[in-house]
This record gives sequence, C-alpha cells and structure tokens, in this order.
Amino acid sequence: MKKTKKVDVKAQADPRPEQPSAPAILKRAAQHMEDRAAARDQPGGERSMARTVAAFNALTGHGLTERDGWMFMVALKAARACTTATGLSDDYEDGAAYFGLAGEAASR
Repeated sequence: MKKTKKVDVKAQADPRPEQPSAPAILKRAAQHMEDRAAARDQPGGERSMARTVAAFNALTGHGLTERDGWMFMVALKAARACTTATGLSDDYEDGAAYFGLAGEAASR
C-alpha cells in the first residue's frame, strides 16, 4: 500500500497573482519593448507592424494602416484578458505596449 503525502493547504503560497500598479504594468511593457529590440538587434526597437500590414494588404486587398495593425493587437490582448477572471499580466503589459506603438504610428 502506497503512502500519500499530506499537504498543508494553509502553508502553500497564495495562488492569486500579484496586484501590480498601473505604473508597474507600464514599466514592464517598456521593458518588454526594450528586450524585443535587443533580441532583434534593432536600435529603434522592434517595428515589424508596417511590413506586416503591407503583406496583409497585398494578400487581402484591404487598406490597413500601421496604426490599424497595432490597434488590432490591442484588441487581441483585450480579448485574451477577458478569457479569464483577471487576465494574465502579459495581456495588460503587451496591450499597453501595443497602444503606445499605435500612438507612435498615428503621430507619423
């Protein structure tokens, strides 16, 4: 007969995610952008959306702008955040970064 180990539920870590502040989420979003720029060796940061929407438009005949592409990604992250009770930190961090990139694209 195999012995089972008793688990002290009270001693386990709180399963709820941390509760980051809005500035902390924005700082993480900025750090993700810097990390991606370094990983892709682009001094101005990773900026592939213009090429992405150009390819999409060529394939579909649509006329999306770079800003539209970033806003699509904002909507994707918002939709993902709504699939669980609280969303994942990645949903909010990437969503904030995409919104910033949309603003950058809109200003050009």
